[in-house]
Amino acid sequence: MKHYLKRLEESVKNNWELPALGNYKGETFTFGAVATQIAKLHLFMENAGIKKGDKVAICAKNTARWGMSFLAGNTYGAVMVPILADFHPDNVNSLVDHSESIVLFTDNDIWAKLNIEKMPLVKVVISTTDYSLLYAADAQLKAQYEGLDAAFAQKYTSGFSKDDVSYPDDNLKDLAIINYTSGTTSQPKGVMLRYECVSANVFFGQKRLPSYPGDKIVSMLPMAHMYGLMFELIYPLCGGSAIYYLGKTPTPAMLLGALAEIKPYLLITVPLVMEKIFKSKVQPVISKPVMKVLTHIPGVNNLIFGKIRKTLLDAFGGNLREIVLGGAALNPDVEKWFRKFKLPFTVGYGMTEAAPLMAYEDWWEFAPKSCGKAIDTIEIRIDSDDPYKTVGEIQARGMNIMSGYYKNEEATAASFTEDGWMRTGDLGLLDKKGNVFIKGRSKNMILSPNGQNIYPEEVEAVINNQPYVMESVVVGRGAALVGLVYFDAEKMEQEGINAEAYRKELMTQVNLQMPAYSKLSDVEKMDSPFEKTPKMSIKRFLYS
Repeated sequence: MKHYLKRLEESVKNNWELPALGNYKGETFTFGAVATQIAKLHLFMENAGIKKGDKVAICAKNTARWGMSFLAGNTYGAVMVPILADFHPDNVNSLVDHSESIVLFTDNDIWAKLNIEKMPLVKVVISTTDYSLLYAADAQLKAQYEGLDAAFAQKYTSGFSKDDVSYPDDNLKDLAIINYTSGTTSQPKGVMLRYECVSANVFFGQKRLPSYPGDKIVSMLPMAHMYGLMFELIYPLCGGSAIYYLGKTPTPAMLLGALAEIKPYLLITVPLVMEKIFKSKVQPVISKPVMKVLTHIPGVNNLIFGKIRKTLLDAFGGNLREIVLGGAALNPDVEKWFRKFKLPFTVGYGMTEAAPLMAYEDWWEFAPKSCGKAIDTIEIRIDSDDPYKTVGEIQARGMNIMSGYYKNEEATAASFTEDGWMRTGDLGLLDKKGNVFIKGRSKNMILSPNGQNIYPEEVEAVINNQPYVMESVVVGRGAALVGLVYFDAEKMEQEGINAEAYRKELMTQVNLQMPAYSKLSDVEKMDSPFEKTPKMSIKRFLYS
């Protein structure tokens, strides 16, 4: 298996003049420009006495310079510590300190909220806004950074060229990334990922969905999350493709505008985004009385579905080869319609601890309601007596899997079985072909009074299919099962729907579709959307 940094080196040399990283509606950097900036930062780190294996943190909004900063430390041999820009400043201070980072890349806005005294090991802080120096621990470091352009010109008297590019490939087993899964300040869980973990993901991605020079991708996921970092930065660059950063979580309208302009070959997102596009663009069309009739007429329905498919793909830029969803389950009803349209989508399965991919299947082979099959470098098993019929914890082992949690031996020990399989905390089943079906998170599962396992995600899928529902969370309260629902109040008002009457009707309609042990006892109306994680999953613990 080829080291991903060697793939990156080859990609840089072969695509020197092509665009590599850009900000949507802003500046764009070629592969040559990216490599030059990486080399400048290498020279500074070398002159500053930063060693291979030292920790380099990065906490900033998504930009092209975020990508260059990460790659600079990564190719230098430093251990990169991506920290989500949405974390509270106190938590950022704490995680930078916990990781023992000595360099911090951040943007000017975040830096204004941080406290350098709480990060005593940090020697240098560099801006991802404009690469200005935000802090230096001593005058010598400041002078070295301010003289970097001159030192670089002196080292490369004939100019920096593709022949000067060389990235290490003899460190597969070394620690490459510490990725914190939350902003907690007590016993934080920093996932330790080796270079081989990253290489395995790039190997599989380029094997199953290769990217090519001239291909483009729109990045909307946070780069400090492994899903975005891997598949919206490292993997496409290794194929010679260009990445354009939106910089923030997009509205459906903003996303569609960017897709239409950039025309990406691949769309990587979370189900919530696609569900919003479905509800805003497709559902109003197929819900019309005449369409309900026409979509049930053989032959005619295929013409309609084909038209919808073309309209959607054209709206996505017209160049999409695949849509990959991950981070949460896709609403089953939306999935059913997407399959009728023959939309080229698939749902993968992964987690930070696998850097992140564990299961995937090409869209034309994808089994409904599954999340694919174990990828080449992973084995997956279900911890139950009958993995095909009895739900059990999904467990995995392989080249992708983390080494453990940084400076947290207790959490590391709890995450592995005695025979070396990683506990995912997810519950699921397999089919005979090896497809993985997730039933829910083990910590989300609700045990009914009569001993039945209730998976709230399954009830929520039914609730979310009802008209006027934006999103929901199902919680257990004693012996009662309660649905917390955020309604589309504006649409209800426009159509003259009585909120209280509809709330009761909703519970009736949902319960008609549920077995006796998972019927709702009540539906509570939420006044605002549920709080989300950066990957757009609902923070369920706030509502349980």
